[in-house]
Amino acid sequence: MKRLNLLLAITLLVVLAIPLTASGQGITYNAGFQVQNLDTSNDATIQITFYNQDGSVANTVDDTIPAGGSKTYFPLDAVSDGFNGSVVISSDRDIRAIANVLGNGLDYGASYGGFTAGATTVYVPLLMRENSGYNTWFNVQNTGTSATTVNITYSDGVTASCTNLQPGAACTLDQSTEAHASGWVGSAVVTATEPIAITVMEVGPTTLFAYSGFTSGSTDVAMPLINANNAGYVTGVQIMNLGSTDTEVTVSYTPSLQGTACTETKTIPAGQSETFALYAFATGADSTCTAGETFIGSARITGNSANQDLVAIVNQLNSGANKGAAYEGFDPSSATATVVMPLIMDRNSNYWTGFSVANVGTVTTTVNCTFSNSSYTVSEELGPGEAMTALQNGEIADGYVGSATCTASAGGQIVGIVNELNSVLTGDAFLVYDAFNQ
Repeated sequence: MKRLNLLLAITLLVVLAIPLTASGQGITYNAGFQVQNLDTSNDATIQITFYNQDGSVANTVDDTIPAGGSKTYFPLDAVSDGFNGSVVISSDRDIRAIANVLGNGLDYGASYGGFTAGATTVYVPLLMRENSGYNTWFNVQNTGTSATTVNITYSDGVTASCTNLQPGAACTLDQSTEAHASGWVGSAVVTATEPIAITVMEVGPTTLFAYSGFTSGSTDVAMPLINANNAGYVTGVQIMNLGSTDTEVTVSYTPSLQGTACTETKTIPAGQSETFALYAFATGADSTCTAGETFIGSARITGNSANQDLVAIVNQLNSGANKGAAYEGFDPSSATATVVMPLIMDRNSNYWTGFSVANVGTVTTTVNCTFSNSSYTVSEELGPGEAMTALQNGEIADGYVGSATCTASAGGQIVGIVNELNSVLTGDAFLVYDAFNQ
């Protein structure tokens, strides 16, 4: 059976034993996940295994996902209150899954994708300790078949490790308790003798972000959605240079709904990271962008002077509305003609989704999107570098919860991200995850 790993670092009604703070107060986390069956002809037989951090099995659940459908697991009734661990989902069909993490009821929210594989080296572009109220922590899951020691080397020279990490299990690294200087913003390289997967949580005074570590880089990175000065939303892109040589990086911004095309250029030192987009659209610094202009569109790295491998994460924030979320940038060479989205919503207890799909190929293509258990469709023609943004609020059916598949015609190559938003709640009810290429 195929295996899909989920780093469910926190779950049902538990305050983590490792101190995590937001405005000086502990956060009570819980999580759930959505599993999508990509086989449109056959049901998927799955087994969900919950692992404690010591590697012991907390419980297993057998279930079936309908052909072409999806299923939500929330709350996690299979484990008891206080469970803190990880999940492996095995299936006889091709599946994908995303995990949604909530904190203090509905005060905080973040989302990330499940892993189909790990790697023995993982890169983490953005970590923080006491940075304007933000701290990070991350979980490392052993996706291999033998116990391993995990070694973490931070960009400031601090090191850490997890020893004897058992297959399927996860350990937690909390930067707020490590020897980083106050105000530190940096990155990390994580290695092990067995393949591992990593999910990072950025914890702010009123917002929670999640993103996954990278198993490799590319000389070119695509980002399907960039917001700037958009009803309070701004975007910060953190780009990490994985190479051994400093490189001058240019990011090109292409509007989809609003704004003007522009570029931004900065030098990223070897093994370090730099912030893009945030200051370019706020002040015009290091860019041809217009300060204060509303921008809704996409971005792509179009210059990399030393041809170094890069990775990027995208943080979206509306500090006035207490909403923030992150997603991972894409290697365009991994783009395909089809992307799948395990969780799509329309007025689901005031939650709804919107997605952005970017054409990272070299030819004009028509992108057609279908939704499970619905006749509703979305279609748009995209030139190279263009992106479509589609909102599901009031479009499919009241209370709709399902999945979506978008396919590009005529040799198109696409990537995408999904935003989940509850604009009624005053807390951080904003979550983002990467669509999966198929």
